[in-house]
Amino acid sequence: MTEELIELQTQLAFQEQTIAELNSAVTNQQQQIDLLRREIVLLKEKFGALEEKVEVGPEQDERPPHY
Repeated sequence: MTEELIELQTQLAFQEQTIAELNSAVTNQQQQIDLLRREIVLLKEKFGALEEKVEVGPEQDERPPHY
């Protein structure tokens, strides 16, 4: 009976360690996801600003009607 108890305690200790490692991995991944989401928002904003410049740019480069 004692050996079985020791085996169960050993298994529990390994499971607790595995759960802690998995929790750490999931936490790190969530932080990376959050960072990537913020970067995507910033890139969308920059891309939108560039689109506005491109749309305005050709109008400025057009020749006046008298040419």
